[in-house]
Amino acid sequence: MRIRLAHSPDPDDAFMFYGLACGAVAPGPYQFEHVLEDIQSLNERALRGEYEVTAISIHAYPHVADKYALTSCGSSMGDNYGPRVVARERLAVEELRGRRIAIPGRMTTAFLTLQLLLGKDTFTPTVVMFDQIPAEVVAGRFDAGLIIHEGQLTYPQLGLHLIVDLGVWWQERTGLPLPLGGNVIRRDLGAARCREIAGILKQSIQYGLDHREEAVRYALQYGRGLDERLADEFVGMYVNKWTLDYGERGRAAVQRLLREGAAAGLVPDAGEIGFVS
Repeated sequence: MRIRLAHSPDPDDAFMFYGLACGAVAPGPYQFEHVLEDIQSLNERALRGEYEVTAISIHAYPHVADKYALTSCGSSMGDNYGPRVVARERLAVEELRGRRIAIPGRMTTAFLTLQLLLGKDTFTPTVVMFDQIPAEVVAGRFDAGLIIHEGQLTYPQLGLHLIVDLGVWWQERTGLPLPLGGNVIRRDLGAARCREIAGILKQSIQYGLDHREEAVRYALQYGRGLDERLADEFVGMYVNKWTLDYGERGRAAVQRLLREGAAAGLVPDAGEIGFVS
């Protein structure tokens, strides 16, 4: 049975699925086809239920919960770090209101969290491809940029200043990690297949963690602007104990973020969230 496994062309996702990609993890009765697209595109495709398994932003989950279930493995959690707002000049957080801010997508968790911080409709967001945001800010086309993925580590090389780390802000406020992304599996595959596929994905994540050096080398091909040291640091930020299982605090973090988003009128109410193990 063909299973399209859609994820971002980024080092952390590549690391997660190295075990499957290199053939070290048995795929069972499935033929996994890796599909690589940016996270905003994956969020949009999930709205239409296109792929059997896909990475999505946690922000997007309430919009697709009728079609997909979150798997207990595969999360990207910001544990006192996360997406960052950067600018050419030093600004106070309050000075971001009323500004033109480049964002990586309207359904990204980064955008949801920034809205929770600043308030809905308090700034002018424009969607820009995530890897172009730092350069757009440097060129002066935006007052600030909301950066994700490897841009969180490389922005100082461009002379940009950190205005706020949203993962730090969230953890100081809630005591919880910031749940940025996760894997979802289409409900129409049936409960038994969903559990079986989730188990295979978890084996792949564990294989990467157990064979870190070779998995990082594989992931480096997707690390725009990252050398091996930075790629290893980035992977460590987003593929770790949380990725094997959300755990109690991780599940609480997902619930808290989406409840606050719903209360602020930013996402539909997702209710109680279950996880496929």
